[in-house]
Amino acid sequence: MFQPDENGIYATVSASPGRRIFGCGVLMALGLLVIYVAFASPPDMGWLVFMLLFGIGALWLAEMVRRASALEIQLTEKDLRDSTGQVLAHMDEISGVERGPFAFLKPSNGFTLLLKNKKPRAWAPGLWWRLGRRVGIGGITSAGQAKFMAEQIAFRLNA
Repeated sequence: MFQPDENGIYATVSASPGRRIFGCGVLMALGLLVIYVAFASPPDMGWLVFMLLFGIGALWLAEMVRRASALEIQLTEKDLRDSTGQVLAHMDEISGVERGPFAFLKPSNGFTLLLKNKKPRAWAPGLWWRLGRRVGIGGITSAGQAKFMAEQIAFRLNA
């Protein structure tokens, strides 16, 4: 078993720089393109409003991804949390880890944790989500870091 660093962190998962730039860039380009098309050749009023709201929503989501992807997920002895201190799940609440190509609801380059009890919904776009008894880690994260963290959690559950 690996030893924690000076802060008690066993493993971290952060956004891959290339995926972060690409993900934010695509969402920004989509939002700007939809807004541009809405003004360049204005459709009927209903469609114009829809396109403007859609474009603004894509820009808002790009900003949410940019902010969330600046964080990292940290595994400690007692919990899994992000770098702001928000706890995703306590270690004693985790009942299993789903990883691999056929895992149900597994994020890209990540894994899913199965919890013993339901937790409130939460979401950091591109980094993690929590819905009911599932916590998904992944998206624009580094595949190697996510695999190492999933193996560390699975090891602790089986020990």
